[in-house]
Amino acid sequence: MRQGALTLDAQTGRMDIRFDLEDYYGGLQCGERMDVFINGDWRPARIEMGNGWYLTGIKTDRLEGLIVRI
Repeated sequence: MRQGALTLDAQTGRMDIRFDLEDYYGGLQCGERMDVFINGDWRPARIEMGNGWYLTGIKTDRLEGLIVRI
């Protein structure tokens, strides 16, 4: 399992995970599962696209910068 931060790839419009300066997951697809670090706890979530990217079960307006593990 690897841990990183969610980031938006401006070229593709897809969310991605940045593990290190030049190390990325490669773009997330709808339905991919991950754990999100919220308030000191890891919570399971799935990334989806509606009117924008969102995580199931996680209430936030901004995904970029959230710590995740996949």
